Amino acid sequence: MGSATTQALAASTDALAAASGLTLDSAAELFAAARALGESAQLSGALADPAAPAQARTALVSSVFAGASAPVRSVLTAVAGERWSSASDLVDGVEELAIRTAAIASANDDVAGELFGFSRVVAANPELELALGTRLGDSSAKAALVENVLGASAVPATVLIAASLVRQPRERRVRQLLSRAIGIVSAQAGRTVATVYTAAPIAAAQQTRLRDALARRYGGEISINQVVDPSIVGGLRVQIADDVIDGSISARLADLRQKLAS
Repeated sequence: MGSATTQALAASTDALAAASGLTLDSAAELFAAARALGESAQLSGALADPAAPAQARTALVSSVFAGASAPVRSVLTAVAGERWSSASDLVDGVEELAIRTAAIASANDDVAGELFGFSRVVAANPELELALGTRLGDSSAKAALVENVLGASAVPATVLIAASLVRQPRERRVRQLLSRAIGIVSAQAGRTVATVYTAAPIAAAQQTRLRDALARRYGGEISINQVVDPSIVGGLRVQIADDVIDGSISARLADLRQKLAS
């Protein structure tokens, strides 16, 4: 992510926070806007063109998205007024704002947890992952498949996010899309995601102690996603963004084997 995009995304996120009347329908509108931008290189290129005056870019948004609701138009106008490092970054930015809007509209629901659960279902079902990730599949059919799989087990915000992402993956794998969405939803709630890999499920009391320890180390609230992986053998491995804390027995055995072989 270029420095221009970093600044543009921060400013656009501030504009989203300042917008009033955002609902789940607003999130759906922003997802539709991201798809429109992703499908039109001419449109996304024009809005990300650093040589174009900001007034011209915002006027283009007003023209193209005239049918959008007032809160969504205000957010898209803010996006167009910023300078992005590339057209693809701009599309990613609008998509992130859509995810954040869905999280705002469902602040009392465990959207991140449900997305994580869906990602584990996808990981355990290669046929489902292939069906959702194929470039040849119809985008609407992929969205319908997500809706069928999640059904009544997830809140509308979770279904909207997952279904919208698979409609336009833009060269990204399904689990990558979901992982990014989980991070964005958690960030919107002011939490950091920790993925914990263990050989067997850990008890609630252990989760609490681990969460408190990670909160002291990283600061802020920690959201724990647990993955049961028999290859861990014992202990646990924790991943927070690119930071990995590996206290598993398998890691210690691998380290021992490496020392014996040297």
